[in-house]
Amino acid sequence: MLRYLTSGESHGKSMLTIIDGMPAGLYIDKSIIDLELARRMLGYGRGKRMAIESDKVDILSGLRNGRTIGSPVSLLVRNVDSSIDKLPKIYEPRPGHADLSGILKYNLSDIRDVLERASARETVSRVAVGSVCKIFLAEFGITVVSHVVSIGAAVSKARNLTFEKIVSSSMKSPVMCADAGASAKMCREIDLAAKAGDTLGGVFEVLIHGVPPGLGSYAQWDRRIDALLARAVMSIQAIKGVDFGIGFGSAALRGSLVHDEIFYDKKKGFYRKSNNAGGIEGGMTTGEDIIIRAAMKPISTLRKPLSSVDIRTKKKIMAAVERSDVCAVPAAAVIGEAVSSIEIANSLIEKFGGDSVSEMRRNYDGYMAQIKRF
Repeated sequence: MLRYLTSGESHGKSMLTIIDGMPAGLYIDKSIIDLELARRMLGYGRGKRMAIESDKVDILSGLRNGRTIGSPVSLLVRNVDSSIDKLPKIYEPRPGHADLSGILKYNLSDIRDVLERASARETVSRVAVGSVCKIFLAEFGITVVSHVVSIGAAVSKARNLTFEKIVSSSMKSPVMCADAGASAKMCREIDLAAKAGDTLGGVFEVLIHGVPPGLGSYAQWDRRIDALLARAVMSIQAIKGVDFGIGFGSAALRGSLVHDEIFYDKKKGFYRKSNNAGGIEGGMTTGEDIIIRAAMKPISTLRKPLSSVDIRTKKKIMAAVERSDVCAVPAAAVIGEAVSSIEIANSLIEKFGGDSVSEMRRNYDGYMAQIKRF
């Protein structure tokens, strides 16, 4: 079983993560983790903190000569802005944030104690874990990418693109959109929102290629791979909806237009001509690409704040204003890749067992040979 814990506050000394259950023998290139951390900081519409932070990981344990040895892996990312003890107290909860519910739950008198941990800065840790999992998945030919589908009213028209095209096109876009025309419109939407002191949300898509059929299970509700992936993506700050394949669109169609017909070829084996299910049926992977789509709400901290109440006086006041983004959908897409990679890695370990990558490889190869003989 692969599991991890994160700790750290937004303006504390560091973000610390411990990964347990990573098989031995995996070579981890630190530069790959740093690259993923850098991707998380990119995107048109990000705030000023992105200009002062330069996230780099220190691998404190679990490796010898660059390879995992079966013991827990500790990852540390230091915060450049570590001013938590000097920051002023906050008494004006922001609508849409964890502020009010957090102080009520933990009986706190300073909202700063809540927002420091509730902040999306925590996702640094999850991107670091996801980066290690991406390296692990690559050993089995599994690739995870993402792209932005919409920001505000601007919607990408890119459809049915290859993985290579999605990666190459979105890399050229300041908002990680594979449609150049839509990318320009998204940037204009962000500019207009920034000028108005407002924020924007949007939709991103995560695609996972090379996943074998049979990860997850229908046998118990908490082993269904779509449920695990949905929980992981929904746990990202500001995500309000997740679907797979054509998702909510299937509710308006007849079954004959929704379900992916099954075909067989001696060379290819079983295959589908469509992938409306998004690579998952009955809580298990089908072998087709997994397609996850997530909706992100607009950032809750506005430069022109909404009405709130002072928690001391109970009088009406404007909500607190913290340093924040206008739009963080591209960053959320990178985080979506990370948390999805973690779940697929865990399911792979569950399915093929083994305490080392080489042992897992033998089990994996045997299973794939079994499928071909079926």
